[in-house]
Amino acid sequence: MTVVLFDPYSGASGDMVLGALVDVGLSLDALREHLCLVLEDGWSISAETVSQHSVHGTRVLVELEDGQPQRDWADIRALIADSSLPDSMKRRAISMFELVAEAEARVHRTPLDRVHFHEVGAVDSIVDICGAAIGFELLGIATAYTLPVRTGQGFVMTSHGLLPVPAPATAEIIARRRLPVAPPGPAGDGVTAELLTPTGAAIIGATATPVASGFKAGRIGYGFGTMELPWPNALRIWLAEDAGTSGPDAGELLLETNIDDMNPQAFELLAERLSAAGALEVWLTPVQMKKGRPGTIVGLLAPAGARAELERVIFENSTSLGVRATRIERTKTGRAFESVATRFGDITLKLKIVDGRVLSAMPEYDDCARLARESDAPFAEIWDEAHRIGERFVGSQITGDRGGDAAEWFARADRAR
Repeated sequence: MTVVLFDPYSGASGDMVLGALVDVGLSLDALREHLCLVLEDGWSISAETVSQHSVHGTRVLVELEDGQPQRDWADIRALIADSSLPDSMKRRAISMFELVAEAEARVHRTPLDRVHFHEVGAVDSIVDICGAAIGFELLGIATAYTLPVRTGQGFVMTSHGLLPVPAPATAEIIARRRLPVAPPGPAGDGVTAELLTPTGAAIIGATATPVASGFKAGRIGYGFGTMELPWPNALRIWLAEDAGTSGPDAGELLLETNIDDMNPQAFELLAERLSAAGALEVWLTPVQMKKGRPGTIVGLLAPAGARAELERVIFENSTSLGVRATRIERTKTGRAFESVATRFGDITLKLKIVDGRVLSAMPEYDDCARLARESDAPFAEIWDEAHRIGERFVGSQITGDRGGDAAEWFARADRAR
């Protein structure tokens, strides 16, 4: 299992998150390839090494062509949902954008489906948020924590005029996700600036809970912003690699509610929205309730910090009158993701890892289904070919360095054996 710890001592923005992920090992080429599944053209992405105050890291730059459209929430959701990204990446990206949409709706007192994005609706922010979701999946990040986030102070100019820092939408995200807030800055620095953007707040707020005790840090990455400050203007992250079976998770909840009076067609949308709001797993269990009525238990696993938001989703999207919450422990195997080339196209494999050893390599359904539709080849034929390639991983030892393409990985794995 891979865990990330955000240290937003200088705030966070979308490009800083991407820079930090690239700095700890995310392949820029793989990131670009996946982003092209959402936005085919009109943008480019690059990375450069930056050094400030003897701190070295990575800055990711997004360049846009002129004439980019502004989009509302429905446009952005459809853009992501209709893309060819794997479902897990779609869910992460939609949950981040939905957090911003809900914050904007509350700030402007407007229905969610009428929220129109300005700064966040620009293509660079779509790249930032989708890129963060892609990066989390490609790095195999299963859990995220955050230290207190610094928001900045003063005022910022927006499309709505001059607003206080943190901007109202950012403040709403902080309140909704109960993010811990750090003091404005070093005593006497005199800096007035927006350090935490709505995009940065949404990425951290949708993925992370306040840091748990006993976090074992691994690789460190710095993602630099463009602002010049009296300190290194970077988002620092720690990436902890656990190649074996993880110990019991702290801070996770089992949420359940019994429902016997709802149109069963509505369960699909409920499960979708629970996943987007941060649920780790969602399931439905048929039961017999009082008076012999058939009913359904909606069950889900979630980080403790997402409880309030998930309960709100349940109450707003079902007939539930109450939710049970139980603190639980889970033990998980390690996981990693590798992309392999087949004659039908590239397919992602999910590797199951225990004590540093790969026990299985399973092709991702979404990739196989997409290639089956594009080629008219049988699904089983595509899946079988990817599975045969994946068998080469089984029995190999995984290390923290999984960079390069599959052929290079195979060569390293063969040498290790």
